[in-house]
Amino acid sequence: MTVRTRFAPSPTGLLHIGNARAALFNYLFARHHKGEFLLRIEDTDRERSTQKAVDVILDGLDWLDLKPDAAPVYQSTRQQRHTDVAQELLSRGLAYKCFCTADELKLMREQAVAQGLPPRYNGFWRDRDPSEAPSGAPFSVRLKAPKEGETVIEDLVQGAVRVANAEMDDLIILRSDGSPTYLHAVVCDDHDMEITHVIRGDDHLTNTFRQAMIYRAMGWALPQFAHLPLIHGPDGAKLSKRHGAQSVVDFREAGYLPEALCNYLLRLGWGHGDAEILSREAQIALFDLDGVGRAPSRMDYTKLAHLNGVYLREADPARLTEDVAARLADRSDVIVDDLFRERVLKLMPGLQARAKLLTDLAESAAFLGKKPPLSFDAKAEKLLDAPTQAILRRIADKLAPLSPFDAPTIDAALRAFAEEAGLKLGQVAQPLRAAMTGSLVSPGIDATLAALGRDDVLARIGAATGHG
Repeated sequence: MTVRTRFAPSPTGLLHIGNARAALFNYLFARHHKGEFLLRIEDTDRERSTQKAVDVILDGLDWLDLKPDAAPVYQSTRQQRHTDVAQELLSRGLAYKCFCTADELKLMREQAVAQGLPPRYNGFWRDRDPSEAPSGAPFSVRLKAPKEGETVIEDLVQGAVRVANAEMDDLIILRSDGSPTYLHAVVCDDHDMEITHVIRGDDHLTNTFRQAMIYRAMGWALPQFAHLPLIHGPDGAKLSKRHGAQSVVDFREAGYLPEALCNYLLRLGWGHGDAEILSREAQIALFDLDGVGRAPSRMDYTKLAHLNGVYLREADPARLTEDVAARLADRSDVIVDDLFRERVLKLMPGLQARAKLLTDLAESAAFLGKKPPLSFDAKAEKLLDAPTQAILRRIADKLAPLSPFDAPTIDAALRAFAEEAGLKLGQVAQPLRAAMTGSLVSPGIDATLAALGRDDVLARIGAATGHG
């Protein structure tokens, strides 16, 4: 048997982080078992499904490097198949036409609630002859649910879960306008796509019992189900905007690397000993569903940022340089050109050593594309008083003739100047850092000056000391 999993999002909004984790688990499970990972776009809600939302899903999966093994299946293109299956169930007496109006259904629910019962359909048309309905009356098609016994799902995460069949009403599989319902379409698609394992959030667990009725009515083998606990906010409440980033787009814009986010999501509800940092290859080798816990997981944005910092320090400087350039491209105060990229690349080892987010990295590199005079933050401005400006002018005289203008030569010159002037090295480096960046934070001052180049260094000192 070839293991086949699927990720089946609805394109009615952004790709939520819970959906992204489900996609990751489906992908890793399929890869671990040398199977196939498929994508189905469940776009039957034509009013809310948009191409823009589809593109967000595809782009998000591509960014996370969760590429399916075949072209996406669009559920909306399979409506005839869904209808044919419903008609087959109808012809075999396993489904029936229900002519109840919306008002009648509302009254049924109200009466059930008044009697202390669940607000559901009472089976009024289950055993009636359709000829009793008014001629030409619209009807939905309902599946005949078993009334006795229980349905048991041997869930690969939750264990054995039982529901008494008497608690389930007759499921609508075709609406009165002839369109298939979501629950019915999903079963038809999973069967036809030969899905062996359905791995999804446990908010779908109730749906699974209803979908099992369709499988059994059609005589189809059920896939194995694995329902993942949901992701909550740090406070244990449902994840929402007030907690911070919650969609893949949010996390990308906030400056997270996709491999760091995937590593974090993997460890959010799944564990393998003390392993924390896992490459994609290691994830595939180790992942299986027996490591998934049953309790809801809580987002820890501080831990995620720390993990992202770990990945940032190991990332390719050229890749990070391009990301920085893209994030700063629209800034009016930063010139993003080849010279800027060259400077950033030279300084990237120092920049990435202290950043946790790509947004931090971009902000710390922005000074490399600015033209003097710079704006100074409060601490830098306070430091650049008249005595310090005098020191900077003397430093400029030492830097001007240096050759080559590289980090080792600059470092030696600054140390010699500090000793000659009776200053600590920090008393030389910090004023230079303020003049170069507008702040008191940067990578090593020798590397910073080397990245900027002699002409720009002297120009920035001149601007900072009023001699530009």
